[in-house]
Amino acid sequence: MINKQVSDAYTAIRDIEDGSTIMLGGFGLCGIPENCIAALVKKGVKQLTCISNNAGVDDFGIGLLLKTRQVKKMISSYVGENAEFERQLLSGELEVDLIPQGTLATRCMAAGYGMPAIFTPAGVGTEVAEGKEVRNFNGKDYLMEYAFDADFALVKAWKGDTAGNLIFRSTSRNFNPLMAMAGKVTIAEVEELVEAGTLDPDHIHTPGVYVHRIFQGKDYEKRVEQRTVRPRN
Repeated sequence: MINKQVSDAYTAIRDIEDGSTIMLGGFGLCGIPENCIAALVKKGVKQLTCISNNAGVDDFGIGLLLKTRQVKKMISSYVGENAEFERQLLSGELEVDLIPQGTLATRCMAAGYGMPAIFTPAGVGTEVAEGKEVRNFNGKDYLMEYAFDADFALVKAWKGDTAGNLIFRSTSRNFNPLMAMAGKVTIAEVEELVEAGTLDPDHIHTPGVYVHRIFQGKDYEKRVEQRTVRPRN
């Protein structure tokens, strides 16, 4: 097995350059590549196109990259928790492509599967369909949407091994496994890194063949966007 372990986040993202298109896994603030994002902020790369389900919050996640004006374009599904994102969008500083969540996920999957495009009923007859090809299958219209073309995919897993095999937990499985398949170069940070052969093959969600670099992350905050609790009785 090839050892894909690197020492840290900064080494892992070393060849991400200005103008790169990157996928960032996670759902809300769950399962986001915190260490890779911090390394991108430190490196100062700019003009990034970011494909992510959400845009983080003002002081965390992709919000850190927005704050430092490193993002040129956001391709997302949900962006309602970030005031700086809203400001940049309304002022024309940030390009934004809002995509139905299922379409976003399936375009990631298509890229991983080597499919050039998908057909979906989501968005037919709306602004989403403007300028796109529509085909009719069995009496129903579908939009053609292209698979994503990302230079890098940055994902975060609960556990991984030095060969790049990954295990995700709970909500972090929504987008991370799809994006791990889809990047030309996939970089994984994990909470626990073990030797190859240690993980039970039946528990692996993403095989190491999709992963190019892996490292053990540190200092995870695991924030919650909107904490909602029931009052104590």
